[in-house]
Amino acid sequence: AHKHLERAGGGGALSVGDRARVIMEAAREVGPSLFFSLLVITVAFLPIFVLGEQSGRLFKPLAYTKTFSIAAGAVLGVTVVPVLMVYFIRGRIPREESNPINRWSMRLYEPFFHLAMGHPLAVLLVTVTLGATALYPATRIGSEFMPALDEGDLLYMPTTDPSISVLKSKELLQQTDKMMKNGRFPEVVSVHGKIGRAESATDPAPLSMIETVVQLETDQSKWRKRKVTRFFSDWPAWLKWPLTHTFWPEEQTITIAELVNGEMEGGQPLGYFTAPDGTRHPGLNQAVSIPGVANAWPYPIENRINMLSTGIKTPVGIKILGPDFQTLAATAERAAIALRTVPGTSSAYAERTFGGYYLDFDVKREEAARYGLTTADVQEVVQTALGGMNVTTTVEGQERYPVNARYPRELRDDLPALRRVLVPTPTGAHVPLELLADIRIHPGPPMIRSENAQHTAWIYVDIAGRDLGGYVAEAKKVFAEQVPLPAGYTAVWSGRFEYLEKANARLAVVIPITFALIVLLLYVANKSWFRVGVVLLAVPFSLIGALWFLWALDYNMSLAVWVGIIALLGVDAETGQVMLLYLDTTYDRFVVEGRMRGPADLYAAIHEGAVKRIRPKTMTVTTDMIGLLPLLWATGTGADVTRRLVAPLIGGITISFVMELLVYPVIFLLAKRWEKRKEWGGRALV
Repeated sequence: AHKHLERAGGGGALSVGDRARVIMEAAREVGPSLFFSLLVITVAFLPIFVLGEQSGRLFKPLAYTKTFSIAAGAVLGVTVVPVLMVYFIRGRIPREESNPINRWSMRLYEPFFHLAMGHPLAVLLVTVTLGATALYPATRIGSEFMPALDEGDLLYMPTTDPSISVLKSKELLQQTDKMMKNGRFPEVVSVHGKIGRAESATDPAPLSMIETVVQLETDQSKWRKRKVTRFFSDWPAWLKWPLTHTFWPEEQTITIAELVNGEMEGGQPLGYFTAPDGTRHPGLNQAVSIPGVANAWPYPIENRINMLSTGIKTPVGIKILGPDFQTLAATAERAAIALRTVPGTSSAYAERTFGGYYLDFDVKREEAARYGLTTADVQEVVQTALGGMNVTTTVEGQERYPVNARYPRELRDDLPALRRVLVPTPTGAHVPLELLADIRIHPGPPMIRSENAQHTAWIYVDIAGRDLGGYVAEAKKVFAEQVPLPAGYTAVWSGRFEYLEKANARLAVVIPITFALIVLLLYVANKSWFRVGVVLLAVPFSLIGALWFLWALDYNMSLAVWVGIIALLGVDAETGQVMLLYLDTTYDRFVVEGRMRGPADLYAAIHEGAVKRIRPKTMTVTTDMIGLLPLLWATGTGADVTRRLVAPLIGGITISFVMELLVYPVIFLLAKRWEKRKEWGGRALV
């Protein structure tokens, strides 16, 4: 509207009716493009609605909010906004060049515009080359389901041998708690753990599983700092002072990952971190490293979700299915040994499917019958004397207590004592139990797991310093090479990796459908496949910036990043549509006014449509940046997800903006010159 009023002499001398007519003409000019741009942004979020489980619960509110707000904006943009423009855009409209910010923007943009327009083929070659460079970060960005939410506390979950005794498990629990809360770790506020199962059917934890909640200090100023080596670390103190006190300090507070595993070097945790004074401090994992104990350090809430959905408490798990427990145990142990060789493996522990010990009483039926006893008579003595039997209930006010009778401990705490247990006969004689039953101890499964009607053995794998997707890809290769599965046995990869596979499978179907809908909408809006192709060029442009920015921030490709890329797709369509709109409308106006007589006029039209309209394009990108940039510095729970969501948007919008300003005019120039080649012949571009 400002531009139309400016061409009408500023609009100061126009009547109310003429002003309304000019404004409505401007609204009709840009309304359809803006409407379809907002509609494309709305459609771009369709893949979010197919996500399920925790990813759906996390991102669907965002998708609903954005969809409703953008849909409302699309409707209001073509209904209410034109009316408000008529009422509120009044007075004389100053020329765009009179604004100092506009003048500065055009002066900054104009030399680059002339350079690009003067060498169109070179610009296209550079663009293709820049696109090819994106292959470097694309091949080095890892993949994960979701960045871990910092819950503020940790859950220490070591796994021991299933044959561990009650007293030894109690001792181990006390030792590990003391190691973590002995003053060496000021970040640890309290430690409280349990071993075994509670009196609940929902917590079937064996004695081999310890669960210790490690409460961490919420005040980050009380956390220790570590030394950071910079490129200027060897410089004199006076020279590096400005750098260390601005953007690159040589000390920084340790992270939770460093508190557990220490610093990373070459993708591997060192087990310690170096303090600013040069001393080395062990991580929690190294401090509680005990032979025969495999450690895992999940977050408490995350762990509960994982164990309820997959049963695996570590990021990666393998379930080996088959009929025989001994074969399952041997195969699982072989797999754990193989996985320990994979870089990034913090611990790999095969759950013992064959390691418990059972006391069996095999009744000798013929011997029992000789003394006039049945099998039930012998088993009743075993049950009563050894296991105990409730004989009555005592009432103490409103409380009830069962009274249990059985042999004293010294008469049943070893095999010789058990063999001397007396069994009464109908004749009144008492026969030692060893004459009536074979008593022996044999190994067996401590707990029977089944899945898909087959017995299973689980391998828990904790990783550090590696992306989940890259680790699993390498681990699968090692597993296939070093762990041959017997006939009738299968292996299933589980854990958080399952979520990644499910989300990728759904997105692989929905994203192409969404892209096809976006292409259809763009064609309906532009009525030209060429214009659709030009608008969609913004997508690869933006991906260049998105991938490089993700690589620079050392972010993995996660579901949060994909949500950001999906949002970027809609923004690209909007900015590309607006840029093409300005070029088209300026070109059409030159044709209507009879000013499109040769290549020089084409150049002038593109110059006006690009350079003279830098302000609205800059405003669009600037408002996006103002809303997104603060999220890169977000802190607290959920900030890791937020930063990964906005990172591709910031990197993509920045590069896409630059490429649209320089490449779109060049493509438009080449297309129109080809269209006018017969009319203009070989006249040179002035």
